Amino acid sequence: MALGDKDEPVESRLGFTLGRDHVSLDVDETVYPLEAVYGGCYLFVDRCFVFLFRPRERIVTVRLTSRGPATPAELDALAGEFANELLSQVTRLRLSQATARIREYYTAAALRAAASAPSVDDLLAELDSEELGDDPLEILVPWEEKSGEKDTESK
Repeated sequence: MALGDKDEPVESRLGFTLGRDHVSLDVDETVYPLEAVYGGCYLFVDRCFVFLFRPRERIVTVRLTSRGPATPAELDALAGEFANELLSQVTRLRLSQATARIREYYTAAALRAAASAPSVDDLLAELDSEELGDDPLEILVPWEEKSGEKDTESK
């Protein structure tokens, strides 16, 4: 897993190409859509430098370069984590596509409900038009009137 005597790239145990401070992997767009590749790369930009290029049609090469010194084992682990994240991104993308109609339906239903909801002015006008009922618990009666006590401080 170490670099060759001439610092030539070697293959990792996972099949990626290891360089002195980077790991490269070719991603087939027929397996991993470009949106999934971008999503995976975005999650790695805080850990390493990410460079993408297209060596041929439907293939994207992802090069992850460490921000500091890294051993071949660390680079290999980084590539493995990236490959796992690609799988996760593809799953999210497919789930998003499969549930798009449901999300659109709920969004439209929420917007319809919000459009038919009364405005604050309508609610205030409704409150003003209602007659207040009796006060069986005498909540509106001041304490002094209920208890029969007079204000002793005013004397």
